[in-house]
Amino acid sequence: MSKYLVIVESPTKAKTISGILGRDYEVLSSMGHIIDLPSKQLSIDIENNFEPQFKVIPGKKKVLSQLRKAAKDKSVIYLATDPDREGEAISWHIREALPHKDKTFYRVVFHEITKPALKEAFASPGELDMNRVNAQIARRVLDRIVGYNLSPLLWKKIVRGLSAGRVQSIALKFIVDREKEIRAFIPQTTYLVDARFKYGDTEFTARLNKFKEKDAIFETEDDALKCVEELNSQIFSVLDIISRDAKRKAPPPYTTSLLQQDSFNKLRFSSQKTMMLAQRLYEGYEIDGNSVGLITYMRTDSFYIAPKAVLEAKGYIENIFGKEYLPLKDNKFKEKKGAQRAHEAIRPTGVDRLAENLSSILDDNESRLYSLIWRRFIASFMKEAIMRYNKAVIGNDIAQFIAEGKSIVFDGFLKVLGRDEELTDLPGFSKGDSLEFLGFDVKEKTTKPPARYNDASLVRILEEKGIGRPSTYAPIIATLVRRDYMRRERSAFTATDLGIKVSDMLADHFADVINEDFTVNMEESLDEVAEGDKKWTDVLNGFYKQFIHDLDEAKTKIKKDVELSDKICPQCGKPMAIKWSRKGRFLSCSDFPNCKYAESITTGVKCPSCNDGLLIQRRNKRGQFFYGCSKYPECTFTSRALLSEETKKDDDKSENDDIK
Repeated sequence: MSKYLVIVESPTKAKTISGILGRDYEVLSSMGHIIDLPSKQLSIDIENNFEPQFKVIPGKKKVLSQLRKAAKDKSVIYLATDPDREGEAISWHIREALPHKDKTFYRVVFHEITKPALKEAFASPGELDMNRVNAQIARRVLDRIVGYNLSPLLWKKIVRGLSAGRVQSIALKFIVDREKEIRAFIPQTTYLVDARFKYGDTEFTARLNKFKEKDAIFETEDDALKCVEELNSQIFSVLDIISRDAKRKAPPPYTTSLLQQDSFNKLRFSSQKTMMLAQRLYEGYEIDGNSVGLITYMRTDSFYIAPKAVLEAKGYIENIFGKEYLPLKDNKFKEKKGAQRAHEAIRPTGVDRLAENLSSILDDNESRLYSLIWRRFIASFMKEAIMRYNKAVIGNDIAQFIAEGKSIVFDGFLKVLGRDEELTDLPGFSKGDSLEFLGFDVKEKTTKPPARYNDASLVRILEEKGIGRPSTYAPIIATLVRRDYMRRERSAFTATDLGIKVSDMLADHFADVINEDFTVNMEESLDEVAEGDKKWTDVLNGFYKQFIHDLDEAKTKIKKDVELSDKICPQCGKPMAIKWSRKGRFLSCSDFPNCKYAESITTGVKCPSCNDGLLIQRRNKRGQFFYGCSKYPECTFTSRALLSEETKKDDDKSENDDIK
């Protein structure tokens, strides 16, 4: 019989740890949280200093019963949930729910699931950190107060069933503000002139920089063509060559934010998919009969690396690439304010485990993400790369062209990460050399609106602004998509009309608490609670006074908008109003409930199947949007999107990547 009970939150993690610890330890999973605030009521006693009324989650009563049964004959119980605030809170809830008589509870913390790490953690267990628990309680209570009070206002203003979150609302505002910028953008077109030259056997292109001592940017195509006509008979030579070497420093190892950004940019994985795959890599596999986690804990904002791992990485680099790839001094990386040094950066638990040698264990996506983490970790200890940038000034008395080239002098960390840019160097000409002129090209350049946010850029701005924490980035994005406040379109986020409406209402009535500065200050206050420098109830008191003031004012001002359309009700002849449901907008008679006529808002695109009905945007039970014929059920045609075939193929590919 096992002597000790170990409780973790994940079945996979339990299996891996059990394989490492052996028979003396019974390892069970709580299947995540077992206790939380009941969902159908506020469950917070505001008058009693924000006392949360936690209850066992209805679906977890059986799990708790199993934990209690296992704990009955154990005198020592180890709480081994994840090493973050949420993990600390899960452990606290478990401890409070289990019998205490003749029991000793220990908190064990580790950042990788390997035999040495577990041996060290269980050799020196600690106590629950109630400061971290209180910080998590404060966040949970705070978010419950905001959501529970704002949601009814959204129901009154827009439609029942909507909800608003404290941090998600700031992220939504970024998306909405960018959407408004794009819609208001007025493109401007200018014209540039490129010249094609030949030196020896090499052809290259140079851009006209100056024409008659003025910048060579032309407002009309005719102006550019007049310039070309004047230059056609000219002779050009190399006026000057400027070369400079620049060092490119090795990048830091991954934090949660950096991993999510790179995973999207290089692998096209969404934040949610990245964290799901990273969770699997962390929780581990059985390799050659041994259980082991492949990466360290994946929710972190620290660049710290354990000394043993540092030595392993440097030894690997010297053995495989040579001593010349190691810097004289270890690379240093500036961490953001508030980074938790107790955590490590995300790294492989063993540098000798290469992705290509794990093909029988990892699926394709797991292997790609693991390879990304492995290469970034090794690269962070390597010497800087040296790039050579060459610029040639080509021209004559009236025109000046610029040609640029770049090459690698020393590849350094790029030996592992590879190049992320095209390298095209200039021909080997010298100052004063004549060039063979091949022709001109007039290039049209139209300014583009700012790019929509995607997984990478949204996570980046959230981190830069100090909004949310590593564990919250992926849930923020998933929540906004699930609520249909934004949608993925070709890997970018587009604010929906519903999202814009929600964001504008919050901005109009809750600008004091739903804003960047307030949210950042709140995160800093929660950090202070976790460090023991503030009481969590003081943080809540400071927030609640302003929030309840804004809430009371909003309740008196908010009225449901009536937006009339130009259509007339076919039953009673009164104007049709545009209304909202959880599935989007629709038309309803403005005389409702006296007249109950309603109809969907069509796209104006004819159904390609029956050629009679019009396509309508609909939403299925899983929350996915599609287009269906307005003649349903007579015509059952559906389409995922109104896109050209080429665009649709691209979209299908990225969507399938997210599903895998």
